[in-house]
Formats: sequence, structure tokens, C-alpha cells
Amino acid sequence: MSGLTVSDYLLQRLHEIGIDHLFGVPGDFNLAFLDRVIAHPQLAWVGCANELNAAYAADGYARSGRPAALLTTFGVGELSAINGIAGSYAEYLPVIHIVGAPALAQQQRGELVHHSLGDGDFAHFLRMQREVTVAQAALTADNACEEIDRVISEALTQRRPGYLLLPVDVAGAPAGLPDAPLTLQTPADPQALQAFRQAAERLLSGARSVSLLADFLADRFGVQQQLAHWLEAVPLPHATLLMGKGVLDEQRRGFVGTYAGEGCAAETRRVIEQADVILTIGVRFTDTITVGFTQQIAAAKTIDVQPFSVTVAGQVFDALPISTVIAVLQELCLRYVARWTLDRCQPAPLAASDRPGLTQNAFWQAMQDFLRPGDLIVAEQGTAAFGAAALRLPSGAQLIVQPLWGSIGYTLPAAFGAQTAQPERRVILLIGDGSAQLTVQELSSMMRDNLKPLIFLLNNDGYTVERAINGANQRYNDIAAWNWTQIPQALSTACPAQSWRVLETVQLTQVMTLIADARRLSLVEVVLPRLDMPPLLQQVSASLHQRNSTS
Repeated sequence: MSGLTVSDYLLQRLHEIGIDHLFGVPGDFNLAFLDRVIAHPQLAWVGCANELNAAYAADGYARSGRPAALLTTFGVGELSAINGIAGSYAEYLPVIHIVGAPALAQQQRGELVHHSLGDGDFAHFLRMQREVTVAQAALTADNACEEIDRVISEALTQRRPGYLLLPVDVAGAPAGLPDAPLTLQTPADPQALQAFRQAAERLLSGARSVSLLADFLADRFGVQQQLAHWLEAVPLPHATLLMGKGVLDEQRRGFVGTYAGEGCAAETRRVIEQADVILTIGVRFTDTITVGFTQQIAAAKTIDVQPFSVTVAGQVFDALPISTVIAVLQELCLRYVARWTLDRCQPAPLAASDRPGLTQNAFWQAMQDFLRPGDLIVAEQGTAAFGAAALRLPSGAQLIVQPLWGSIGYTLPAAFGAQTAQPERRVILLIGDGSAQLTVQELSSMMRDNLKPLIFLLNNDGYTVERAINGANQRYNDIAAWNWTQIPQALSTACPAQSWRVLETVQLTQVMTLIADARRLSLVEVVLPRLDMPPLLQQVSASLHQRNSTS
């Protein structure tokens, strides 16, 4: 076919792997590529207010289970986005970051072009990106198609970002369309598989009780349905951590709550930790979701399943994909389940409100009643995420949180990306006032694209999570007071939005009834006491204060 270019090849690959939208910000080094994007019949351009927001939006899009793509310009654009890319790397999201760059001839001559550091070295930013991406390529006319395939394949396999540096002349260089679809293969090592099976059977056959703990990597590597079938066949007592909340159906018999080490209910902890064998599936124990690493998961009785390896009582077996390992464990559990006592407990109820007025506890009680099956809840790091940890999610509901990377402001553009990927779902954004001030511009993009998230802005007068850690009344934890209900009007001339400010529980529940089936963006400013916080956050904050103290 005539007239086809490297840009067309890349766009075809993006579409092939399930990407329908490209987030980003235009810049002179990516404009020619953007013309091909606009002309593409299946890919839609989604312009964002800035590159950091675009990276967050791509991350939220990738949490739908398919990859995402991000476009920035060289230097200034890609460095603005690198924080978001680092979050995708830390939390395993496949985002293809495409960077429009100066022409190869300009680079080879070392010209002092804009957006460079002025020293003729055009590889500075590529070297930076190597720390937060699993594969990188500086494209040329000769290597472009092969390198595009390599980077995309590695990003999909590892479920982490990939980086493509696309010079303006390479973007327009001739290239055909792909001859065949990408193939991803992660075969299991037969010897390792057999050795693992034997080790796992020895442990499981002698057990009297078994528990299962799942986390976010089970979602990232696509085994959520496999786990559901397993727990339907073998009703093990099971829990998730905050980062993986929603990967298991919390309405299923055997769900015992959200596990958080010392931060969870005593019964949840007992059922998980005291079983003879603990199956951990895609689990990463991080400080904030275990209240400072207070988990008591003994290695000697744990089968720990990671994306490409499994550890049985301390013995590591490599080159074993997670789906293969789960299939073996399900088979073994079916064989021995009759010998086990299936210890269960009910998830702990939400903490009751212990004082009058609209408090954190009252808010989360109302939110529990507001949720529906299939909802997509996006909860900002801080009071929102740690309050959401206590919710019992309806069937099919998903929770997006970022407790490992923990970049405040992430969730507003992430909700934009998530709803762009799944416009049919009801998206509920829970975000604090301090976090929202970082990224609120993306409300305008939501309204421009006629998206309808339900936004609960928790106004507790500043950085409450930081106040809890240190400096409860220090001015560095204060923020400027905004008129939040007027923000949508300021950010859109048409303003397809509605806003409320609530100060009492009865007002909150009335507004929730009004917006439950809203046909436009709804923003509810929820005014909460300044130092009020969910119980789990109180414990986490105390742990962080102790760990970060200089005295």
C-alpha cells in the first residue's frame, strides 16, 4: 500500500492490542504524528490539560484491563509526564509512552534545539526513562517496525510502561502495515512446574486449614476470573489487601474482609494468618496498606504466587506464569479440600458514627448504601482510600487506588481515563480538597467529552493525612480555600455539570438520591471536620509518624 508510514504502523499496533484512545498534549515535535492519529478511523485523540494529567489518565485507562497510550513532546513534555509513568511502573500498568522528538539529522549534528538541555546530547531523557519503563527504543527508519513490536510486546508481557522516541522524520518514513498480529508467549518450564506441583502438594496435603489472600497483581495479569472459578469450586476463606480490593467478589461466601495486618479486624487477621497454609496470589506487602509491615504471614507455611514465579515454604520456582500456577493450585485444592476446616467470619461492619454531624464515619456509612454492583470507585490516597478500605464492595465493583506510588492528585485525571475506557460504568471519584487542587483542570476535559462521573470532594481544610503524620496545625498543611461548587462553571463555558455543598448527613443522603442516576457530571463538596479521619488512616498515620520521626 502506498503512502503508509511508521506512524501508521505504530497506530495499527496500538489499535490491535485494544487501545482506542491516545491521551496527551500536542507539541511541535509530535504534530505530524498527531495528524495521522486524527486521520485514523479507530483511534481517538484525547487532549489533556497537561502532560502529568495525561499520564495519570492513561494509567486510569490501563486499569480497565487493556493497555493505554500516551503522547508527549520531547524533553519538557515527557519530563512533566514521568511522575505518572513512574506510578504506572510501580503499580504494573502497561502504558505505551510515545515521545515526538527532533529529526535525526538535527540530533546527529548536536543542534541546540528548544526543549533540549542545550549541550547537543539528545539521550538525556531516554536514560531517565530507562528507570521507569521496561523497554525503550530510539526509533530510526530502519529499526522502527521491529523496535515498536519489541517495546509493545515487553510492556504487555511485563504489564509495565514502554517508551518510544519517535523523531519527526522517522514518523513520516515509509513503512507497511504489520503482516501478522503480535504474539506473546510465556511458556512454563516443565521441570519447574513438576517440582512446584510436588512441593505444593506436600504442603497442602498435610494442612487442616487453608486461607487465600489476593492482591492487585492478580488483576494486572488477568487471572481475576480464574480466581473466581477457583473460589466457586473450593470455598476457601479469602481476603484482599487495599491495593487489590475488588479483585475478589466481596459478596461471595467465604470473603472475610480487607486484610491490613494490625489495621484490620481481629477476626479477618486470625482467619488469614492462622491457617496452616496461606495462599498469597499477586500480593505485595507495602508499608501503608499493612500499617507499617505488621502482617504476620509466615514464609514456612505460605505458597506465594507472583506473575512469573512461585515460592513454596521458601523454595522458589521460576519461569512459571501465574495462570499456570493457579490452575495447579485449584486442582490440588479440589483434591484435598475435604480434609480442611473452612474457617470463616463476616467482614467487620463499618465504624459507627460516634458524634453528631457529618463525620468521616457518617460519610462512609452513606457511601456504603450508595454503591451499586458494577460501580467503578476511584479513591485518592489519604482519607478517601483508607476510608474506602472498610467498604464492602458490591459484586462487579472495582476500586482504583494508588497506595504504593501515592502521588496526590492522581485520581481525578485517572477517573477521566477510567471512564473514557468504560463510559457505560458509573464512576465515583472520592478525592480530598488538597489533592484536587493539583489536577482539577481535568474537570474541563471530562465536561468537554460529556463524561458523567460522580465526584465527592472531601473538604477537610487541607492536608489531613499529613496533619496526622506531623504538624497538625502547621501552616505547611494548610491550603487556599476554594469555592469548589463554582469550579465546574469556571472550567467550562457550557458547563454540563451540577454542584452541591453539604454540611449535614441528611443533606448528603438527599443529594446522593438526586445524583444516583445523574446524566451529567456531579460534584458534591462534603464538608468534614478538619482532623477527623477513618480508623485505618489513624493507624497508618501513627506508623508513618513513628517511622519518619527524626527523634
